[in-house]
Amino acid sequence: MSSQSKGGLGFLSAPPATPRKSPEEVKEQYPKWRLSVFMGIFLGYAGFYLIRNNVSLVSGILKENNIMTAVGIGVVANAVLFAYGLSKFFMAMLSDRANARYFLPLGLALSAITNLFVAFVPAISASVGLFATVMFINGWFQGMGWPPSGRVLVHWFSTNERGWKTSMWNCAHNVGGAGVGIASAFALQHWATNDADWRPAFWFPALIALIVAGIAFLLIRDRPEAMGLPPIEEYRDDPAKVTMSDSELAGMSWGKIVVKYVLTNRVVVLLAVTNVFVYTLRYGVLNWIPIYLNENVDAANIQDGILGFALFELAGIIGTLLCGWVSDKIFKGWRSGAGLLFLAGVGIALFIYWQLPPTAPLWLFYILIACIGGLIYGPVMLIGLQAIDLSPANVAGTAAGFTGLFGYLLGATLASTGVGILIQHFGWDITYGTLLAVVIIAIVLMAIVGKDERALMERHRAQLAAR
Repeated sequence: MSSQSKGGLGFLSAPPATPRKSPEEVKEQYPKWRLSVFMGIFLGYAGFYLIRNNVSLVSGILKENNIMTAVGIGVVANAVLFAYGLSKFFMAMLSDRANARYFLPLGLALSAITNLFVAFVPAISASVGLFATVMFINGWFQGMGWPPSGRVLVHWFSTNERGWKTSMWNCAHNVGGAGVGIASAFALQHWATNDADWRPAFWFPALIALIVAGIAFLLIRDRPEAMGLPPIEEYRDDPAKVTMSDSELAGMSWGKIVVKYVLTNRVVVLLAVTNVFVYTLRYGVLNWIPIYLNENVDAANIQDGILGFALFELAGIIGTLLCGWVSDKIFKGWRSGAGLLFLAGVGIALFIYWQLPPTAPLWLFYILIACIGGLIYGPVMLIGLQAIDLSPANVAGTAAGFTGLFGYLLGATLASTGVGILIQHFGWDITYGTLLAVVIIAIVLMAIVGKDERALMERHRAQLAAR
């Protein structure tokens, strides 16, 4: 029996394969369901961003009205990110054995309910410790979004199209990020009882998220075989880079499978380490844009720095889509090639950004910020994609979660605390020199991954040719 059909998770278990439908039914139904499941994970994942870390949006209200200190706000915000980094890996191990149709909406609904508790139970916000604990729980439920989405992507979209599809899906976090700002502003304007009332920014987005969870449940289906459809590799005549046969799985517990194909898998471990440096670059530049521009550009002020922050994120949408397309069309599924190209671009743009004189026009800084943002978000997306590309479909979500664990817990920490220490004690020149060294390390690691990836692709092509 395939591991896909025995999850041991009760009603959450992945559904078994069903008898194959006729060729006519397959031809008619496959395109419809591919669109349906894609919209399901896109809307569902965007929904998670409506309720991920709303405390940051109301931090000004909390601080100005002495509801919480800046330190307390930081503790609560970090509790979400820390839990999310852990959950993205550990919940992925469940997700790989679960029905994505149930798993993603359930996580979204639980996260929404947690946010409703924050809004309607006054005791929670009265204590920083309790608030942080509840938001840690929220962060844990948030980890139920990426893994089932990755599972759907790997089962419904084949290798030579997955780069473009994943880059499109990845833009869901930008949609959700914009959505929570709009929803929170609307809620505070219409339902806040006074200037100190921050709760509508929690409960209104949470209600929207519950509706989105229901929509995602209606749209998502776990995998083609459970619906009597052929595997995506057969449907599109596009074999996976890595496969795992039932004979290989025979007698192996789930824990042994994870150890063999994720924790001791050379290419997955290399991707996880690479992700540390990619996340360091992402947040090491992004988090400090307002301060850098304010302190080092004659024509800039704090508001200009905030605009630079927004440009970095907006450019990320374009860069993510471009990187996915390039990895599919130019590099023919060799994701590392696109990653190397984009990381080299990050290094060049970062160097010029650092070397611009304070008297340079502000628009030139903005262009370089947009270039760095657009280029770095490509590798951010690619590493998760490579993890599901270069591991068997059975453990694709776990592999991606493992790389995310390293990125959030180590990379984001280095970018905030580590870069902050460099700026305070050594100045901007040492800081940006160090970030350029990080670019070089990331390129070297990506090149090593690329060599392994190409070997896997060539080996699989040879196996197919020998059949």
